[in-house]
Amino acid sequence: MNVSAPRIGFDRFIHLDWATAALKVRAGVAQREDLEALLDAAGLGAAARTKTRTVLNRLWLEPRAELVDYADRGAAIFKAHADVPVAALHWGMAVATYPFFGKVTELIGRLSALQGDCASAEIHRRMSETYGEREGTYRMTNMVIQSQAGWGAVERVEKGKRVIRLAPTIVESDELTTWLIEAALRYAGKPLAISNLPLQPVLFPFTLAESLAYLVSNSDHLTVRVEGAGVRYVTLSGVN
Repeated sequence: MNVSAPRIGFDRFIHLDWATAALKVRAGVAQREDLEALLDAAGLGAAARTKTRTVLNRLWLEPRAELVDYADRGAAIFKAHADVPVAALHWGMAVATYPFFGKVTELIGRLSALQGDCASAEIHRRMSETYGEREGTYRMTNMVIQSQAGWGAVERVEKGKRVIRLAPTIVESDELTTWLIEAALRYAGKPLAISNLPLQPVLFPFTLAESLAYLVSNSDHLTVRVEGAGVRYVTLSGVN
């Protein structure tokens, strides 16, 4: 059995505008040159630019084979809805693509659930339990939190010692709602109880549309099944 620590992957601060430019390329409404122009304007060094581009490739430009359709459907939502909260699309792709991003998100969601904030030190401590107590884990956890702050989900206060949830974004689009639920399922790697979907820690920056049971039961990409004492679960279609 491979007991090595999982790969971090999401190892750069990703500005909202950079991620959106990559999404626009995916959606066919912009060119890669537009993204490169933004990176030029940011004044990134050669190494930083290469690593930033790698993250953006995984997010939108060159997703893993099993996420190509998911990315395409996210881009289609972007094109179809002019008022779509674009950060929600980046969030879904990041959670589905990068377990490290998902783990940081889950911890923030859980730790801030009661009071709306949590200590950065506690996030770092729990991440080191999974990914190893090394400088890289600490630094990359900060990169994820910084990116989430740039995407409007959290605010870092007390010189970064605490992380505060910002007001959640209301997701009104049925398509985006089920697409985000897919992200949570891909991260979890197991069925989720429908009754718990609104409280999924990895989706803490969003208030999902009502009638989730109806939405997931009518999705072509999700399957509902009943287990135990009549508890309904949702899973990805085609996954046992």
